[in-house]
Amino acid sequence: MVYLLLADGFEEIEALTPVDILRRAGIAITTVSIKDKIVTGAHNIPVSADMLITELESVDDMEMLILPGGMGHELLDASNAVHAMINHAHERGKYIAAICAAPSILGKKMLLSGKNAVCFPGYEKYLYGAEIVSDKVVQDGQFITAKGAGAAAEFGFKLCELLKDKETADKLKETMQY
Repeated sequence: MVYLLLADGFEEIEALTPVDILRRAGIAITTVSIKDKIVTGAHNIPVSADMLITELESVDDMEMLILPGGMGHELLDASNAVHAMINHAHERGKYIAAICAAPSILGKKMLLSGKNAVCFPGYEKYLYGAEIVSDKVVQDGQFITAKGAGAAAEFGFKLCELLKDKETADKLKETMQY
């Protein structure tokens, strides 16, 4: 199972584009709100989360955790439940993907130290110990980071490639006219 976390102020394209791509690929992904079932994005688009974080009984089935950016990243970073999910994924070697400002959450936890990473310009100072690269999307081990809204599709296709295979990701790119 893939879990994508939502908090008010999230960047809609950074969350929903990967959800769309992964669901097209037949990958099970659940959107999880940290507060209310209806989560309002940065551009006032309300989204209904699949479930609340308090409803999660276990995340032992987690293959990947996705953290979208936007100002919602601050609410994610302030949540003990979110940090528990990050810790769970990290300790078990599961993929952790973050886009835009959200890689700063991982950076502050020192998880990106010694890793290649990227984020929205201006948040590099929070990627403690990371090697900042210029790619739109970068994978280093279990971590996948991306620059921002303009990289949302590329981010989604990379996650698809990791969870399924490159052939599936490339086929989706073709059918979606990417």
